[in-house]
Amino acid sequence: MVRVKKGKPAKKRRKHLLKYVKGFRWGRKSKYRFAKPAIYHAWEYAYRDRKVRKRDFRKFWEGQINAACRKLGISYSRFIAGLKKNKIELDRKILADLSQNQLEIFQKIVEQVKK
Repeated sequence: MVRVKKGKPAKKRRKHLLKYVKGFRWGRKSKYRFAKPAIYHAWEYAYRDRKVRKRDFRKFWEGQINAACRKLGISYSRFIAGLKKNKIELDRKILADLSQNQLEIFQKIVEQVKK
């Protein structure tokens, strides 16, 4: 019997994977043997970091809100507790934006919380 090496499908599979590693460094962009584990790791990191990005942005917004609150004489934790007590439902992204771009509105929210 003749040995089958799967020439065309194997080449197609390899070329398909090599499309994803465009821009990688060294042999990982051109050699299938190095590209395969590199792209699998890259996909794992991409999946993980889509979750981490949300975490990082939340920390960033909390820092901005904290800095703005302390200038107005209230701590971040008291501010958030006051928001919940007064049933003001604004998320941290909006509050951070207000604290940076529209300070007078943010000051009114802080005054409402301080009462």
